[in-house]
Amino acid sequence: MKLDKLVWRAWLLLIAVCGGAPLAAADEGWRLEPDARIEVQTISAQTTTRDEDLVIDGEAISVRGQVGLALNSESTRFRLEADRIQVFRLGEGRRDLSRDRLSATMQHDVTKTLEVQLQARRFDDLVSVESADTDEWQGSARLTFEPSRANRFRLQGTWRDRQYDNGAAPATTGEGPRVDAQYRRRFGPYHYLAFDLRTESIRSDDAARGYERDSAGVAYTRPVAPDLRVRPALEVIKTRFDGRIADNGALRRDRQVVPEVEMLWWPGKWRIEAEAKYIFFSSNEATREREGYRLTLSVGYAF
Repeated sequence: MKLDKLVWRAWLLLIAVCGGAPLAAADEGWRLEPDARIEVQTISAQTTTRDEDLVIDGEAISVRGQVGLALNSESTRFRLEADRIQVFRLGEGRRDLSRDRLSATMQHDVTKTLEVQLQARRFDDLVSVESADTDEWQGSARLTFEPSRANRFRLQGTWRDRQYDNGAAPATTGEGPRVDAQYRRRFGPYHYLAFDLRTESIRSDDAARGYERDSAGVAYTRPVAPDLRVRPALEVIKTRFDGRIADNGALRRDRQVVPEVEMLWWPGKWRIEAEAKYIFFSSNEATREREGYRLTLSVGYAF
């Protein structure tokens, strides 16, 4: 389940096109805009049970590379993007991870207040709700309605087609929809209050893979300096599994409450971000009852 060759070919293709971009595009009102980004991230996490028995105590370093090519006119935007994350997990017995993503996106301004977006994506080795090794094809459509600069509404529908690597056992598949809705209130430059709702499900012949999940979140972003913003947020997530049995014989039900605060410092082309989360995890399966923190620091540069 590797897309290494495909991903690197896509990167080379984008770089080649960027280097030889036709100047005629600008003459016809289209702008060809290549971009790239590299990011290094450190992660520290610790999770304990309700009896304060240690479950997870680990650190990791990840490196992310992204290259993209946009073709834009006044009302229509096309974008191709290749993205790879390599995670180096520190400590003995911990396996390194990688994730590849290819994206193709089209956005069009139907009117001054209405935008439509169509997107296709391919993920390789994605860590999903139901599996630690998932390949996915994804297609989505999104509507954005912005009647004024102060108010923005978004509705997005996504279909996921997944394949799971089950080790020595045969691979299995799953599929299902995801629906996202958001309202964002803008108070000023980089000053927002956003409310998010999501519902999703996966159906699979593999009883361990099917699930339903609902989540709700609120986030407040406020500038504290010209290049510095703070973003406190809260999210509640409920998950119901189709075929995983809890200790009491019922189907497993999980609930997460995740408060977090994020600092974003973007001086020039640098992207420096720090995030602190505390995760409260409850379940009708006793071994899943736990809580803990996750600290993240990332430093990136956009070309």
